[in-house]
Amino acid sequence: MNNQTVIAVVDDDENIRNLVEAYLHKENYRTIGLGSAEEAWDLWRNDPPGMWVLDIMLPGMDGYELCRRIRDEAEVPIIMISAKDNEVDKILGLELGSDDYLVKPFSPRELVARINRQLKRWDRLHESKSAAVLPAVHTGIELGSLLLHPEERRSFWRGDEVELTSKEFLMLMVFAGSPNRAFTREELLGHVWGEDYFGSDRAVDHLIKRIRKKMDGLPLESVWGHGYRMREVQE
Repeated sequence: MNNQTVIAVVDDDENIRNLVEAYLHKENYRTIGLGSAEEAWDLWRNDPPGMWVLDIMLPGMDGYELCRRIRDEAEVPIIMISAKDNEVDKILGLELGSDDYLVKPFSPRELVARINRQLKRWDRLHESKSAAVLPAVHTGIELGSLLLHPEERRSFWRGDEVELTSKEFLMLMVFAGSPNRAFTREELLGHVWGEDYFGSDRAVDHLIKRIRKKMDGLPLESVWGHGYRMREVQE
């Protein structure tokens, strides 16, 4: 775990923001406090932090939209905080890509513990994900019109290069390594998010949706009552 990670704390309640930052400073984390999603989005575009703590109820753009925008561009740990304790709100946050969800009022110590846990999990995931799913590959992986270059982290669909996040790329590596095999959501969670991931398996559906949007026509299909598979189709 790297305590030099910069954590952005986004909450329009200055008292909560200052309290969270104070506890994080005690753990030697560096923080940036922001009062709106618009400010946070500017930070993301110019000098992105290593982790986010996002309140849902923000003036203007809400935390859900900010989470979705960040997750569409990159993989970075996100914890959402909210006064909403409805299960639907929690599921929505997880579906949009957050890694954890904490209901207000919460203990700052619990938040710090969850931050530590998420950063440890991400460190382990980044250290092992290349070797955990597939053996080392030194040439491109080709499946029909899909071409993946693992060492360069580059992907091509029908001859055009497509920018993917690390989880999107890893998901395609899993499917390309076993064409026509049907994976359960639980298997995909283990391969891509890590075995200790405890969020909703709907995160898989959201990631698949993003991949399909970027690669229109990709033969990545749902297997009713089971999960997903990538068909080996020659075009």
